[in-house]
Amino acid sequence: MSAPLLEIENLRVSFPTQKGIIDVVRGVSFTLGRERLGIVGESGSGKSMTGRAILKLIRAPGTIRADTFRFDGIDLLKQTEKAMRRIRGARISMVMQDPKFSLNPVMTVGEQIAEALQTHQRLSRRETQKRVLTMLEAVRIDDPERVAGLYPHEISGGMGQRVMIAMMLIPEPDLLIADEPTSALDVSVQAQVLDIIDEQVRRKGMGLIFISHDLNLVSSYCDRILVMNTGEIVEECQAGELRNAVHPYTRGLIAAIPRLDETRDELPVLDRSAWVAK
Repeated sequence: MSAPLLEIENLRVSFPTQKGIIDVVRGVSFTLGRERLGIVGESGSGKSMTGRAILKLIRAPGTIRADTFRFDGIDLLKQTEKAMRRIRGARISMVMQDPKFSLNPVMTVGEQIAEALQTHQRLSRRETQKRVLTMLEAVRIDDPERVAGLYPHEISGGMGQRVMIAMMLIPEPDLLIADEPTSALDVSVQAQVLDIIDEQVRRKGMGLIFISHDLNLVSSYCDRILVMNTGEIVEECQAGELRNAVHPYTRGLIAAIPRLDETRDELPVLDRSAWVAK
């Protein structure tokens, strides 16, 4: 059995407040192989903070602590900022939620994808351009030469997400963290973007952490699921077994999902006393 790609034990992300130190991620532990791992939970549950912590993108005065924090045998806690810049993008990439706020408005699409490649690899201008156009084709963008010359404000939300995916995948990382990559897209474009991510992850044998609010989406798309609440993992299960979850919080999330054949007058509200009072 191959060693895990990512090993995390007792991860804590903390911030100082007027009332003292607050842990926004509290004792999170999991391992990841070259598989698709979903992390679900409400807003503020610690999902995105966990993803950002893996890339050490928690800035001061925030702090990251862990008993084990290892990626492909590398102790991330011991890496300097310079060393982390060599890991970010080249080994671990992260697709952010909204391309409108992630893409540089004064650089063309092609320039930004090329920059993501040239930061980690020394290639000729011709080879770089060839790789950029090939990557745009891989994320199913028609007429890649034309799109490469456009600025972010000239492309749609769905195309912007495809460009972000192209930027994150062109260095061929080992791990992709996708933080709500389809939250601003309509259902048809959402399916296309997920297909692109899935195709690239499978083809390159990558590990994937897929962060989302959408339980149905994650259960149909991922191999394994972690459920987070108030900075902690409250349940872990195989994606196909999510409907059989036993933790009251997970059961509450599932019960609150509307159905096409909905007959309930009101959707249930989470009964937090069922687990908060433990």
